[in-house]
This record gives sequence, structure tokens and C-alpha cells, in this order.
Amino acid sequence: MPKKIPLRQCLGCREMKPKKELVRVVRSPEGEISLDLKGKAPGRGAYVCPCVTCLEKVQKSKALNRAFETTIPDEVYTALRESLEGNTDEC
Repeated sequence: MPKKIPLRQCLGCREMKPKKELVRVVRSPEGEISLDLKGKAPGRGAYVCPCVTCLEKVQKSKALNRAFETTIPDEVYTALRESLEGNTDEC
């Protein structure tokens, strides 16, 4: 029996994709928002495709604010954008 691949929904394009293909943003139990590149950090996670188009949709629709029920500082979006800079993949 093949191993089940966990799927997560991108907040930008709303597509279900394998967890490994997405970038995880996490809110720690202390309320700190950060990027979780390994996918193992404790806290509530939200997923975004590793492309700038989805990130722009997320920022415009304030999807991360809703997912974490808090206001997301601009630094988080800046860090996300910087981590995606070299990535030219289409969503």
C-alpha cells in the first residue's frame, strides 16, 4: 500500500497541494509569527505556494490575518517574499 501524502490548502490560490511543496508560516504558542521552512515548529500553521503570485493574493486578501486571528506585521510578508525571490515556479 503506497504511503499517504499529506495535502494542505494554499491560502493564495486555495488549491490542495502536497505539504512538502508549500511554505509553512507558523504562529508559535507565544503568538510570534515566523517562517517554518522545516515544517516542524510548534504552533498553528498556514500554508502558501512558493510563488510570488500566491503571496500577493494572501497579502491582499489578508488571509494570514484570518488564519491566525491576529494582525500580521509587514516584516513577515517581507521575509516570505525574500525567501521566494529566487523561485520562478508558477502556481
